[in-house]
Amino acid sequence: MNHLNTHNSLRGAHMPHSALLSLTRPNRSMFEKQRALLRKAVPAGFPSPADDYVERRLSLDEHLIQHKESTFFMRVAGHSMRELGIYDGDLLIIDRALPATQDCVVVAVIDGEFTVKQLHYTPQGKVLRAAHPDYPDIVITDEQDFSIWGVVQWNVHKV
Repeated sequence: MNHLNTHNSLRGAHMPHSALLSLTRPNRSMFEKQRALLRKAVPAGFPSPADDYVERRLSLDEHLIQHKESTFFMRVAGHSMRELGIYDGDLLIIDRALPATQDCVVVAVIDGEFTVKQLHYTPQGKVLRAAHPDYPDIVITDEQDFSIWGVVQWNVHKV
């Protein structure tokens, strides 16, 4: 069973260049297969009789991908974002067409290295913050080669 989380205020784990090997664009085989969507939501409390009929077919593309041409998938390597529910091995869905806003989770490139962190704008400048106490903030300086590669929209991990 896969668990989907939307994380617009997450922080991230450092990703070396080797993480690029898992960077892919969405394709038909990944999300365009139609899946059944039950009419009633599944209760998370006490069990109740379930509806056994299907309301319509569900395409994950419709729900998870806003801009097909600018959306990519990337695996997380590391534990620096765990406090925000992003774990080692999770699959991130990243949209490069979206603007990076305060507190959003971004994939950034710092001096040629990829990292996923929560973006903060401060009076002193941009700060990338991890979601784990063992990882310090990264204060972006003018001397660094820095860019925001994309904005994390979804996190997929196995439950």
